[in-house]
Amino acid sequence: MAGAQGDRTQEGKLSLAAAVCKQIVELRRQDKHPNNGGRQNMETGDAAKSSNVGDLQDEGCVLGRGLRACKGVCKGGGWVTNLVLECPSLADSPPTSPKVANGIEVYSTKINSKVTSRFAHNVVTTRAVNRADTAKEVSFDVELPKTAFITNFTLTIDGVTYPGNVKEKEVAKKQYEKAVSQGKTAGLVKASGRKLEKFTVSVNVAAGSKVTFELTYEELLKRHKGKYEMYLKVQPKQLIKHFEIDVDIFEPQGISMLDAEASFITNDLLGSALTKSFSGKKGHVSFKPSLDQQRSCPTCTDSLLNGDFTITYDVNRESPGNVQIVNGYFVHFFAPQGLPVVPKNVAFVIDISGSMAGRKLEQTKEALLRILEDMKEEDYLNFILFSGDVSTWKEHLVQATPENLQEARTFVKSMEDKGMTNINDGLLRGISMLNKAREEHRVPERSTSIVIMLTDGDANVGESRPEKIQENVRNAIGGKFPLYNLGFGNNLNYNFLENMALENHGFARRIYEDSDADLQLQGFYEEVANPLLTGVEMQYPENAILGLTQNTYQHFYDGSEIVVAGRLVGEDVNSFKADVKGHGAANDLTFTEEVDMKEMEKALQERDYIFGNYIERLWAYLTIEQLLEKRKNAHGEEKENLTAQALDLSLKYHFVTPLTSMVVTKPEDNEDERAIADKPGEATPVSPAMSYLTSYQPPQNPYYYVDGDPHFIIQVPEKDDALCFNINEAPGTILRLIQDPVTGLTVNGQIIGDKRSSPDSKTRKTYFGKLGIANAQMDFQVEVTTEKITLWNRAVPSTFSWLDTVMVTQDGLSMMINRKKNMVVSFGDGVTFVVVLHQVWKKHPVHRDFLGFYVVDSHRMSAQTHGLLGQFFQPFDFKVSDIRPGSDPTKPDATLVVKNHQLTVTRGSQKDYRKDASIGTKVVCWFVHNNGEGLIDGVHTDYIVPNLF
Repeated sequence: MAGAQGDRTQEGKLSLAAAVCKQIVELRRQDKHPNNGGRQNMETGDAAKSSNVGDLQDEGCVLGRGLRACKGVCKGGGWVTNLVLECPSLADSPPTSPKVANGIEVYSTKINSKVTSRFAHNVVTTRAVNRADTAKEVSFDVELPKTAFITNFTLTIDGVTYPGNVKEKEVAKKQYEKAVSQGKTAGLVKASGRKLEKFTVSVNVAAGSKVTFELTYEELLKRHKGKYEMYLKVQPKQLIKHFEIDVDIFEPQGISMLDAEASFITNDLLGSALTKSFSGKKGHVSFKPSLDQQRSCPTCTDSLLNGDFTITYDVNRESPGNVQIVNGYFVHFFAPQGLPVVPKNVAFVIDISGSMAGRKLEQTKEALLRILEDMKEEDYLNFILFSGDVSTWKEHLVQATPENLQEARTFVKSMEDKGMTNINDGLLRGISMLNKAREEHRVPERSTSIVIMLTDGDANVGESRPEKIQENVRNAIGGKFPLYNLGFGNNLNYNFLENMALENHGFARRIYEDSDADLQLQGFYEEVANPLLTGVEMQYPENAILGLTQNTYQHFYDGSEIVVAGRLVGEDVNSFKADVKGHGAANDLTFTEEVDMKEMEKALQERDYIFGNYIERLWAYLTIEQLLEKRKNAHGEEKENLTAQALDLSLKYHFVTPLTSMVVTKPEDNEDERAIADKPGEATPVSPAMSYLTSYQPPQNPYYYVDGDPHFIIQVPEKDDALCFNINEAPGTILRLIQDPVTGLTVNGQIIGDKRSSPDSKTRKTYFGKLGIANAQMDFQVEVTTEKITLWNRAVPSTFSWLDTVMVTQDGLSMMINRKKNMVVSFGDGVTFVVVLHQVWKKHPVHRDFLGFYVVDSHRMSAQTHGLLGQFFQPFDFKVSDIRPGSDPTKPDATLVVKNHQLTVTRGSQKDYRKDASIGTKVVCWFVHNNGEGLIDGVHTDYIVPNLF
């Protein structure tokens, strides 16, 4: 090894000498290099053939023992130079590998985003290793758009994966802190700060452990100035060997434009690391910088990746609206174009108190001057300034004529700071001015009014109680127009500004104290500068919709989009009609969107949706978001009800919201691998591919499954053996697998057949193609097919695709779907089933997709449990004797005594596909002939039932 290290050292010095040689020749060529002695000794020889590139000719460069010098002959550019160079040690050479920070090396980060109809599903995967000799905690600060919800977080520690579970905040926090105090690896995801701007994932990494953390979050991309914007915060904090952002976009309306840019990298570097393309309905963006492209300088070990990676796109709009319906849920996107702008009446209410002095007031003036440039002549405006008292530019609103705008500029430039902060009187003056203008017909009948208030602090004179100011403002506006509050800096009560804006149909925006504060202010104004409709109402068929999200809006602004979602009632709806009514600049408008359900179904078959239940999740996302906003201004019982609804939906759809957190904790040391599956922490299901199936071992408890053609396997550890049998029935037959009258659990399976008989087989093979799992006590049913999983909870359906990776949890139940692999469903601690998906080539002439069903835990089921599998849950005895040659020399026969029957059985083998659905693990068993006759109670036809549930 020492020799190898020495060779590498010599190569490093030769490489450095060659690089210096090229530099010397280039400088010589330009007559810029000083001919001096010292460490670099150049003796000019006869001119060689001219060349602009230097070359270290002497490959036998001398490296004396212990010397840090290299000799060679440097030729090129018309010069022959002897070179003696002091070479630094390898430690001094430019870095070749990422930096290890505090013992933690992050060697891979990938951000994978799938966007379907504006709804983005993002997965951040980071891999790290702890190279220290003690446990280390590393915090991953994942900055997300403030409108995003985290939906999943998993830790994979030394090959074993622990999924997260969404819980109420305090419960999650206690579980995490316990794990960290014991030196265990744990992860906590919690909402932090206002409006979900920042999530923190802290991972305590055991010494020597490799950790992969995977964070999934979803958001509805909002249309902003005519484009959908997707912000990915890039902040790895160290060089990462494998760093990649990969984004796929699917828009049924077709993509009209797509762009991507990074705030932290030059266009030259971005160009070589970035690819972007779109065609028809699909778009793709990839950003994959090399290690050298990440460096902040050529020899630096710190990363320049620190900032925003922004993707913008828009869609084709053949009509103002677009309705999509999938699995009983609909979403309605509405963004008309080409309408005239509705004239607006704007009261600018501006804080000029002492704290605004200096840069803040100067930036406010610059922003207002730019805004005045954008005012249209049909608009009306006034400035209301508040400090300890209130002053105005004009007594009432005035039209934005060129003369008035010039006078307004002079007024803005003359604004000076003074005194205290009287927010209450400033707002009430502006609101009163708008009300009077309307009452006195000073403004056009078909105009709309807006209040824009800017402040950098809290009220400290006059009425200073936030709740009283809110009440006064609410009563003065009376729901007639929106209030937009801009909070300048951090020294203010932002919640107060936000709540006040929300209850008056507006929103709040924080203006950050930075060099671009004036641009932030101007950017906000541009969002509300062009109202195209007022009094917008989205109408849908009566008695056909449940759970409708907000469907009335005071304004539709140009460049934005209104999104409404809901659930359809009944399945026999042939058509769907949506009407949008609103007041335009010249007249009242009604836009109608009609959807033919059959045409929609056809279109859906043609569309490659990235995750099939996206509309349902979009509906849940919007509903939670709106419940949380309403909750901010609610009190007493109303607030409790809103909180309960938002919490229920957050838990059901696995969203991390201000009410929930997600935690993953490694199990106690004395719990074996199996216990990870049984007790994964608060009844969280664990993917078979993630935990107890990492390596196959005979189970310590009996377990039972049916898979393949259909092969039933009963494995009994006490006997170190297994029994198996087939059931031969026609496709379409439904068999009772499990029935427990005490717990209310039933499992039934429907048989499907091959497309046709195999040429080398006399019989047509059959499999399970559909499973029904029900719990009567919980009013819960789940139907699993090879295409989808449908869950009914109190008769409310939720449909998932096998393309999803999703977790569903509620009291006493947890269900996890692992994309294209399996589904795990657990009923508390003691009942766990796994459904394995077997997929074959779609164009296979004979075979088709089918399901396997595994009972991995049944110890909480009652002694009265029955069914083709359920009857074996209670201990039973059998004896195998008289092993003898069978008709097949490789498969001996034997005599089996079981349940007072003496049977002839044959040695065979089946496969356990829980770990790998394509290969499986061999399980040796004694095969009971004739549909399990003698082993099962009664005959197999006793287990045929008419319905799946």
